[in-house]
Amino acid sequence: MKRWITPAAAGLMLAALAVPATAQRTDTFAWRGEIAAGQSVTVKGINGKIDARPSTGRTVRVEAVKTAKSGSVADLDVDVRRDSDGITICGIYPLEDGGRKNACDSGGSGDMRDGATIDFVVHVPSAVDLEARTVNGAITTGPLGGDVSVSTVNGSIEVTGAGKVDARTVNGAIEASTGAATWNGGLEFKTVNGSITVTLPANASARVEAKTVNGGLETDFPLTIQGKWGPRRMEGTIGRGGGTLELETVNGAIRLRRS
Repeated sequence: MKRWITPAAAGLMLAALAVPATAQRTDTFAWRGEIAAGQSVTVKGINGKIDARPSTGRTVRVEAVKTAKSGSVADLDVDVRRDSDGITICGIYPLEDGGRKNACDSGGSGDMRDGATIDFVVHVPSAVDLEARTVNGAITTGPLGGDVSVSTVNGSIEVTGAGKVDARTVNGAIEASTGAATWNGGLEFKTVNGSITVTLPANASARVEAKTVNGGLETDFPLTIQGKWGPRRMEGTIGRGGGTLELETVNGAIRLRRS
């Protein structure tokens, strides 16, 4: 008996034969290691979000999701380094010309043509500081037990630390809370396109410098004026003064809240 293949069926068969085997697009990475109190965890990303969460004990846990929209996910690496200061975790991306990848110690940039991302979740023990930075991605933290310093370029920031906190972005809002009532030096919260909300302890003492171009200023603290004052700029002290609290944006409001 002869079997006839319809043109439609033949087209489906040819289409199936023409589809190449696709490279893996997503992979995961996991690592854990011990860290001493007083040391720091540093996370260096390029394209992807960073989520830092508090953990008990002395173990740092790292979980990463690597995604390649084109090419192979095997081109994306995560590097973990130890030194006398603590632990450094880096996202490693291929270079555009196929040459050497960015190095963890240099923090250089790799190629992101294909939209490759490495999203990090890092569990940070108490009494351990955190430094986290990326280029394209949001940064969030739970209530961490040490000092926290974070920065991104394109992404919002939500950060909470029992110690000193500072945060910088370009395109995104900043919401930050610090448990430090006093500090040496300065804390900086800066963006260009986004609002800034910073929450301090009720007994905080600091010298405040805040300015915006397109937005208003609000403060829950009585402010003793020592410099310029206006609808978009204020300089003065809260409490007894002390370390500097610098808040700066171009397009957005600035709010200073009391916890």
